[in-house]
Amino acid sequence: MEFDDVIRKRFSVRKFSDKKVEKEKIEQILEAGRLAPTAKNLQPIKIYVVESKEGLEKVDRASRCRYNAPVVLLVCGLSDIAFHKEGHLMYEMDASIVSTHMMLEATNVGVDSIWIELFDEDVLKKEFSLPKGVEPVCLIPLGYKSDDCIPGPMHAVRKRLDELVEYR
Repeated sequence: MEFDDVIRKRFSVRKFSDKKVEKEKIEQILEAGRLAPTAKNLQPIKIYVVESKEGLEKVDRASRCRYNAPVVLLVCGLSDIAFHKEGHLMYEMDASIVSTHMMLEATNVGVDSIWIELFDEDVLKKEFSLPKGVEPVCLIPLGYKSDDCIPGPMHAVRKRLDELVEYR
């Protein structure tokens, strides 16, 4: 798919079908994340692929926003190795870039997704026994949208470019 088509086609799916995501597509999505840029190329990221019944139940205990997706990527930042900039750890920004790459690749290979920040961090840490320094940043449910799934009402609402950009 052409990149312009990918960025225009992608939308946040809030209703997934039961169809399984093929392992090779998951691997392509993960590879796109691996290739994403991070501050100082430190790659302070850990991605957990959650697809077992037990793992998905753990996700459901931490968030109500899985939307029946058969796979969830739990994207975490590694605070111990992340670049520090003026007192700020950059792992959240790095994980955001990695997540965006993976979501765009998901669209490219025909898999739907949504970015989720609505979760109980403590529950995720406990349920997945995350070690100290492994910080959940987002959940990315992956799958195939149900036949009756449509983009949210605000999906196509965009500011004009001149409202977002200023040349100096």
